[in-house]
Amino acid sequence: MKKTTAYVNKNVLVLGLGKSGYAAAKLMHELGAFVTVNDKNNMDGQPHAEELKALGLTVVGGGHPINLLDGIDLMIKNPGIPYSNPLVKEAEARKIPIITEVEIAGELSLAPFIGITGSNGKTTTTMLIGEMMKGSAKQPIVAGNIGTALTSVVEEATADNIIVAELSSFQLLGIRTFHPHIAVVLNIFDHHLDYHGTVENYAEAKAQITANQTANDYLIYNADSERVVDFIADKTKAIKVPFSTQRIEKEGAYVRDGVIFFKDQRILACSEMGLPGAHNLQNALAAIAASASFGVPATSIAEVLKAFTGVRHRLQFVGNIQGRTVYNDSKATNILATSQALKAFPGKKIVLLAGGLDRGNSFDALVPSLKAAEIKVVFLFGETTEKLKNACEQAGIQSIHCVRNVEAAVPEAYAVSEPGDVILLSPACASWDQYKSFEVRGDIFTEEMNKFR
Repeated sequence: MKKTTAYVNKNVLVLGLGKSGYAAAKLMHELGAFVTVNDKNNMDGQPHAEELKALGLTVVGGGHPINLLDGIDLMIKNPGIPYSNPLVKEAEARKIPIITEVEIAGELSLAPFIGITGSNGKTTTTMLIGEMMKGSAKQPIVAGNIGTALTSVVEEATADNIIVAELSSFQLLGIRTFHPHIAVVLNIFDHHLDYHGTVENYAEAKAQITANQTANDYLIYNADSERVVDFIADKTKAIKVPFSTQRIEKEGAYVRDGVIFFKDQRILACSEMGLPGAHNLQNALAAIAASASFGVPATSIAEVLKAFTGVRHRLQFVGNIQGRTVYNDSKATNILATSQALKAFPGKKIVLLAGGLDRGNSFDALVPSLKAAEIKVVFLFGETTEKLKNACEQAGIQSIHCVRNVEAAVPEAYAVSEPGDVILLSPACASWDQYKSFEVRGDIFTEEMNKFR
C-alpha cells in the first residue's frame, strides 16, 4: 500500500457498517484519521461495531443524526445508501466530499486495477478474468462488489499483483480519481432506476469507470449494446477494444463460424466452453478481450474457458444427477436474468423452479421467454406465486404447481423429471420473503438436489 499522511487527524464519517464500511473504517483509523461510523440499525452487540469501538472508533447506530456532520472533513458512504438520504444531502449542502471505498482503494493501491461493470454478468466475467489472469505475470486478487471489500485487499496488494474488481453503479458514483488500467463494460439495461432516477443517470454512473482513463489504458466494451457505445465507448480516452457476438470485430473479441477469436487469433470453439448460454458467451468474450489485452496467452485463456463451469448461484452447474442436468441460478433475482437462463438450454426440456419476493412488478415481460423455452413443468413458491402463475398461463404452460418453498419444490421436481431433462432454479425474484439471501436459497436447492445422487 502506498504511504500517505493525507488522512492524519482528519475527521472521517463512515456511513453504513457493511463489509465496505467496516473495512474502510479500519483503514482510515490505521491512517491516523478520527473515525465515526454511523448505521441506521442498532449497533449494540454487533461484532464489527464492538471491534471498532475497542479500537477507539466512535460508532453511532439507530438512525442518522445530522449533527454527526459537525466538523467532518470526509464522508465515506456505503454504495447502497442513496444520495437522497438526509445525511448525505446535508453533507452535499455543506460541501463535504462524499466518496465510496473504491476511491480510497484506487488512491492507495500499489497494484493496477481491472474494473468490471454492467447490469448483468459482472460476477461471472470478474471470476473469469481472475482465473485467466493467473496466466499473466501478475498475481490476481479478485475483490469489490463480488463480496470482498477493496479496502481490505489494498493493504497487502503489491506491484506484483493486479486487482480484478467488480464495480457496481453505486460504487462508481463515488469516485473522483479512480483509474483502472483496464475497464470492462458489459451492458446497460433498465436497472436500479429507483436509485438513479433515469437510465441516463444510471449510464452516466457506469461511465465513471472510464472517466479517468488515459490513452495508455484499455476500455473493453460491448459493441452490440447501443447504450454502451453511446454513453461510454464514444466518450473514452482509452484504447477501445470491442467484443461482439453479432459481428466480426477485428480489433477485439468475436465469433466466426462457431469459433471464438481475439483479433486474428483463434481461442477455442464455442462448443468447448464450460458455461452454457448466449449471455455467458458475451461474458467470455469480454474476459478474453481484457485478459488478452493484458498479454495473457491464448492457451491459458482457452484452458480457463473449458474448465470454468460457473460462479456459485449464477447458472451454476450443480451436476448430473441420475441423468438430470441441474443448475442453480438463485442469483437470477429479476426477469432479465431468468430470461437469459431459459435461453441457455435450446432443445432441452426444463423443469423450472421460480418465485420469491414481490416487488410490485408484473411478470408479463417474462412471458415470451417462457413461451420460447421447452418448459415441461413449473414449480412456484413465495410471494410472487400468483403473479408468476398468471405469466406461466399466458405462456401456455400446462403443468404449474404451487408449493411452499424451495425445500418442498425439489423432491417434486425430481419426481416429475426424467433423464435428459434440465432442473433449473431461476427465481426471477429476490429471496427475502423466505430466505436471508439468494446464496442461502441456492445452497438449500443444491443440498436438496444432492440428496438424489
